[in-house]
Amino acid sequence: MHAAVEETVQARLILSAHRSARLRVTLVYRPEDPLAVRMGFPAEFSLDEPADGPDTGRESGPDIEWVFARQLLTAGLELAAGLGDVHVRPAPGRRTMVELRAPEGTALVRFDTADLRRFLWHSRLVVPEGEEYLYLDADRALTELLG
Repeated sequence: MHAAVEETVQARLILSAHRSARLRVTLVYRPEDPLAVRMGFPAEFSLDEPADGPDTGRESGPDIEWVFARQLLTAGLELAAGLGDVHVRPAPGRRTMVELRAPEGTALVRFDTADLRRFLWHSRLVVPEGEEYLYLDADRALTELLG
């Protein structure tokens, strides 16, 4: 089995038309889940409030992970793509916007397109596009689904 691809990149969380925050995003591709990519965000950027109310200097918990189709990320580098919770689209200046929608709110994250292209290229070295079916383990997937 091939090793996972994991890259940490810098991105910008768009807060308003004139404000953004830099954040570290971990991109992960696992050959045992060949159709998906994962984006891990630091817990301090969660839309959830801690049980004791608004942010009061809480300790950082585990990263927040979003999982979506590798093909969606690929398509969104060229044209707006996505339905539901994840949308990806090109932006001016060789940037790519990823919009993540949850019941708590929407996050808009701007990436350097070159970082995403490099990550996708590395993922295709592990599992070429169009050959994902060769890496699917139906028994494992069914076991995970049924618990």
